[in-house]
This record gives sequence, C-alpha cells and structure tokens, in this order.
Amino acid sequence: QVQLVESGGGLVQAGGSLRLSCAASGRTFGRYAMGWFRQAPGKEREFVAAVTWSGGSTLYADSVKGRFTISRDNAKNTVYLQMNSLKPEDTAVYYCAAGGSVVMAHHLYDYWGQGTQVTVSS
Repeated sequence: QVQLVESGGGLVQAGGSLRLSCAASGRTFGRYAMGWFRQAPGKEREFVAAVTWSGGSTLYADSVKGRFTISRDNAKNTVYLQMNSLKPEDTAVYYCAAGGSVVMAHHLYDYWGQGTQVTVSS
C-alpha cells in the first residue's frame, strides 16, 4: 500500500515556474514507477510525465517536453515535477500516481494522490 500526498501547487503568471512534490508513505515506494497526470475542468485526465523506480528513465507528454522535468528521491520517498515556462493551458489539477511501469495510461497506475491545483494566468 502506498499513500501519496501532493503539494506545491498555486497561482503563477505565464512564463513562471512551480515545483510540485509528491510525498509517499510506505517502505515500498522505491519499487514503483511514478507518474504525474493532470485534469482540467471538463477534460479527460491526461498524462504529463513518468519516471522509473530507479529514476534512470523518464517519459514526457509532447505538450510538456522541454519545459517540465520529473525526478525522484527514493531516500525521501518523494517525486518532483519541476514546471518551467508555464502556459495558461497548463492550468489543471495535478495528480501523482504510483504504478508498475512507466506508461501513459492512467488506468495502469495503482495508487493516486488527491491532487494539487495549478493555475497559470495570462
């Protein structure tokens, strides 16, 4: 069992940066691939980024490639999402998730956090 708690969301102007954190409970955190997803009002939940259990491999959605960076610190049971050059279309609730592998399909992740709101003003 893994419990996930996101933090770091907020209001930022376009072009600004935010760093999201996702703290995990449980001693098995290091065994899971971790992903970030987002959901804007009226839209489907979409994949943002994911990282392998070791942190050695990452995957990004095309819409955030080159702007967002996912990383993890297994000693701290935490995964991060550094978001730079933010755009109004990045506005959404951001969720972290734990799963067996680095994939884009949200239904393949086993555990989810409650989400944190990111709002980017133009």
